[in-house]
Amino acid sequence: MTLAALDLPHEVHSLLTALGVAEDRFTGGTLVVRSPIDGREIGRLPEDDVDAAKAAIARAQAAFLVWRSVPAPKRGELVRLFGEELRAAKPMLGRLVSIEVGKIVSEGLGEVQEMIDVCDFAVGLSRQLYGLTIATERPDHRMMETWHPLGVVGIISAFNFPVAVWAWNSALALVCGNATVWKPSEKTPLTALATRAIFDKAVARYVADGGTAPAGLAPLLIGGRELGEVLVDHPKVPLVSATGSTAMGRKVGPKLAGRFARAILELGGNNAAIVTPSADLDLTLRGVAFAAMGTAGQRCTTLRRLFVHASVYDALVPRLKKAYGSVRVGNPLETGTLVGPLIDGGAHAAMQKALDEARAAGGTVTGGERVAIDGAAEAFYVRPALVEMPAQTATVERETFAPILWVIKYDDFDAVLELHNAVPQGLSSSIFTNDLREMETFLSVRGSDCGIANVNIGPSGAEIGGAFGGEKETGGGRESGSDAWKAYMRRATNTINYGRSLPLAQGVVFEVE
Repeated sequence: MTLAALDLPHEVHSLLTALGVAEDRFTGGTLVVRSPIDGREIGRLPEDDVDAAKAAIARAQAAFLVWRSVPAPKRGELVRLFGEELRAAKPMLGRLVSIEVGKIVSEGLGEVQEMIDVCDFAVGLSRQLYGLTIATERPDHRMMETWHPLGVVGIISAFNFPVAVWAWNSALALVCGNATVWKPSEKTPLTALATRAIFDKAVARYVADGGTAPAGLAPLLIGGRELGEVLVDHPKVPLVSATGSTAMGRKVGPKLAGRFARAILELGGNNAAIVTPSADLDLTLRGVAFAAMGTAGQRCTTLRRLFVHASVYDALVPRLKKAYGSVRVGNPLETGTLVGPLIDGGAHAAMQKALDEARAAGGTVTGGERVAIDGAAEAFYVRPALVEMPAQTATVERETFAPILWVIKYDDFDAVLELHNAVPQGLSSSIFTNDLREMETFLSVRGSDCGIANVNIGPSGAEIGGAFGGEKETGGGRESGSDAWKAYMRRATNTINYGRSLPLAQGVVFEVE
């Protein structure tokens, strides 16, 4: 079906209604939502104001005071039921993600699968919130650490993963005993409404089965940045997880630090891959193509810089150019499309600005032009750009959230490691090699300075089993797997004296009569 024949507003209305969203939540309001697929309006949402945001936090705080006393495995049961509801809703919610963000069908479904996966992870975690027993120097004493819920967790998510990032945070926050307040991107609020409706179904089942789920456990705020500012400034929100640009993080981080609140910041990524002389070039071609072009270059972990050894440059780069020229760009809802649209005109303008700067610096640009799609005059489709650069310029070191791959030739491994680490961001990275020494060096303290470092796979496509996040201007936060749950809890060290004397630590003597 051509774009001209699609009726996306009607389809969105049907999807939202089927998922349980009341019509007055996405019609008749002031927040206009447009699909990047064709640029047409697909929703008009009523917006919350600052007072509504404060009231939502108050409700969440009251809910937390109840939820924190529910045993963790019982909290996990709610998340398990949410995972079940997501499984049932996956085709519809995945389709809605594709329509609202412009992702190809498999990526829209894949995002919902990430939500399901993190629910499964969190359910298991609900029985593994372990503390330590600690050796003590005092006789007849025991030391241990315990972990307690923090309170209300604010979640500010970005457009490119409109529901998965909320799930990464909320699934863990809920089993840890916290309440959450979610402020999604104003570009993608419809998927948030749908997710909240699915969550409400899980809550209803949980309560019907005898569970305790207080009202106000996970409010949703629809609107602009002023709502996020309420979360950042509010004294009853001890933790804010914010995903977005480094510029956003520079504002959020100091505000949270100023009131001694915690931050999980997931910010910019300028991810690189190194192709060494021993690399399997067939595997490298596939890995680079997905990592650089997938989601139209709008992933935090998109491959943006490619360092290719001089000995394999002429064997790999022409093949990459061919892939860039032949990859199918178009309607993401059609089978066979691999690259959908940019989110909006601002993203297109930023991409063209970066390409113009590259040409001025001596770069050779392949692709990058706008692609005309019938029935989508108001949308912004582009052919992914491969840019051969003579050096790593300031433009290359600045993240551009679009499908641009900067390609740079190198000769020396130690020198390219320095170049790899020379950017301000530190999210994800990879190396393509069959040389054990190169691989181990890349993964060592002398290698990649990123939070994610991969071998023979691109920097994108993280799984929920491993903690997600990066260093430097990426913000230092970690979400999802590993021990990231500790960020949502507070640690208490406990000392228990089960004897009849009172020995003091460090040999201190203090006797009173």
